[in-house]
Amino acid sequence: MPDTGVSPRSDQAASVTTVRSVCPHDCPSTCALSVERLDERRIGRVRGWEGNDYTAGVVCAKVGRYAERVHHPDRLATPLRRVGERGVGRAAYVPMAWGDALDEVAERLTRAAQRYGSETVWPYFYAGTMGLVQRDGIERLRHVMKYSRQYSTICVTLADAGWLAGAGVRRGTDAREIADSDVIVVWGGNPVSTQVNLMSHIAGARKKRGAKLVVVDPYRTPTAEVADMHLALRPGTDAALACAVMHVLFKEGFADRAYMARYTDAPEALEAHLVTRDPAWAAAITGLSVDAIVAFARLYGATKRSYLRVGYGFSRARNGASSVHAVACLPAVTGAWTVRGGGALYANSALYTLDRTLIQGLDVLDPSIRQLDQSRIGPVLTGDRRDLGDGPPVTALFIQNTNPVVVCPESALVRDGFLRDDLFTCVHEQFMTDTAAMADIVLPATTFLEHDDIYTASGHTVLQVARKVIEPYGDARENHWVVCELARRLGAEHPGFAMTAWEHVDAMLKTSGYPDAATLYENGGQDCAAPFADAHFLNGFGFPDGKFRFRPDWASMGPDGDKLPALPDQIGFDAATPERPFRMVVPPARSFLNSTFTETPTGRGRESRPTVLVHPADLAALGFSDGDLVRLVNARGNVAIHAKPFEGLQRGVVIVEGIWHNGAFVEGRGINTLTTAEPGWPRGGAAFHDTSVAIVAA
Repeated sequence: MPDTGVSPRSDQAASVTTVRSVCPHDCPSTCALSVERLDERRIGRVRGWEGNDYTAGVVCAKVGRYAERVHHPDRLATPLRRVGERGVGRAAYVPMAWGDALDEVAERLTRAAQRYGSETVWPYFYAGTMGLVQRDGIERLRHVMKYSRQYSTICVTLADAGWLAGAGVRRGTDAREIADSDVIVVWGGNPVSTQVNLMSHIAGARKKRGAKLVVVDPYRTPTAEVADMHLALRPGTDAALACAVMHVLFKEGFADRAYMARYTDAPEALEAHLVTRDPAWAAAITGLSVDAIVAFARLYGATKRSYLRVGYGFSRARNGASSVHAVACLPAVTGAWTVRGGGALYANSALYTLDRTLIQGLDVLDPSIRQLDQSRIGPVLTGDRRDLGDGPPVTALFIQNTNPVVVCPESALVRDGFLRDDLFTCVHEQFMTDTAAMADIVLPATTFLEHDDIYTASGHTVLQVARKVIEPYGDARENHWVVCELARRLGAEHPGFAMTAWEHVDAMLKTSGYPDAATLYENGGQDCAAPFADAHFLNGFGFPDGKFRFRPDWASMGPDGDKLPALPDQIGFDAATPERPFRMVVPPARSFLNSTFTETPTGRGRESRPTVLVHPADLAALGFSDGDLVRLVNARGNVAIHAKPFEGLQRGVVIVEGIWHNGAFVEGRGINTLTTAEPGWPRGGAAFHDTSVAIVAA
């Protein structure tokens, strides 16, 4: 009998029901949820839905407490017009009616386009929701109106390039196969904090099979704390470690030469290249011991059922793509792809063959319209001609689903851009974020529980749809409705503007060959997992000859392909110098997700305050103690922050967890003041973990 998604709670009043939904936040898990609906406007506890065997009843604490967020008294409840200074917050705004707000936004966008041309308007969005209708409908408005296009580079551009350079397609070993793995390597990820479902599958394999967990990460994360082996390497040196591991695999007979002869492009060249990339060479670069490198190589090489989970963290450096490629070579050397529980996973996004034309307006996309890099919004808004080209300045922004004043690199420059007197900004958001506080018009947005949508995943294989669970908070409106209402006022014509969100979901599914929306919802989604042979590339990798590329064609992948090595190798990054002797990494905090959840009391309480983790010997050498206020400094600016001694990293490495709102810092300057907007190689991408700094007295 189909699961309708709604069931009564037997232990509470009959009016309380549990309703299925899907987590929309920027996470590979895309959890299937079971939500307590207390009445038409209130929810209770949120749990993982047992009917999805990847989520398997597990959900992170952040989403489990979602009632704290959806019913937060600080949520935006009505449209607002700014009457005071930018950046002040609610005190600078007065309420206005929805019709008046949308009229004003449409008028300002029209006036800007009339003065400078349509490219002066830049619709800007990202992953505040990962639902395809609510997130991507802004693209339809962009393409119809010929506004500047967006190159979305904040998250996966570098990791994508690295994985695709070798495998050619974004898919890999199903995470549910971890149950059959004997060694699990989490490289550049912290699933205890950021992907709890993955950790639950790892825990199952450890309990059932005695599987070993190896974590490669620059500091002792909560995942590293429970691992059997933690390789705390220096930031940006992952390729050196991968090369040395492959050196040992070849030297000690762990390389599967028959597999490589059939499935890879240049095994002999790789082996010859790696002769000089031995553990001693890598130890000098990574800061790891020779013994630790060799021990990892032997454990990995001797275990065919080795599962490599490639994370995003180590990709976020200028050399990130080549690092990901080097790591992705490991199962191709051992032939781990051939067995159940072996191989690797970066993302499974290629499994979903969806026609997104209607939602995104791809039928009216004009490729001659300039494309602006979202990670370089600071340079864009401050007039950098490397970004603007011969086109006009950006004088109007329409922003949904993101908080660039906090989350983008070179945030001091971003702030300067938003403070321009000639810039009109409209932000559609759930809370008064730092970006919303810069806007001329602020529009209240729904959460995922208050609208319909459809969701793909990268960490698992199930295509899911979700219906509205409760009525919107206050007068909040869904992204789709706002985009359609603006389109009507702007004279933008496209069939997609006349459809509801659910109609979009249904139409896309039907044109893509899937069951209709109602069926998918009743069934709890559709598992799109590839057959074993495809998931393990036994029918070939994603190139015409079917072979994994040890020797990638970087030049074909982007304008900076010539900066990347012909074969896996360690290349440069923002190295420490006598003036800036520390390498800084800015990973996620356990209670936050980008800048989301920073507004909830529980999350803030658990994270306490922005803190820089410093090795005790470094802290002592600098003359500082636990809790001292210090200043992190480089050429892009400085940030005052409290210091904390932490032994779980190498000397010369510092860690600042979480993207706190700027006001959480003592002087109001957030950590992305220090990160660079320079694009990674070969085709851009934000290098958040590629930063050298000095530590001085505040």
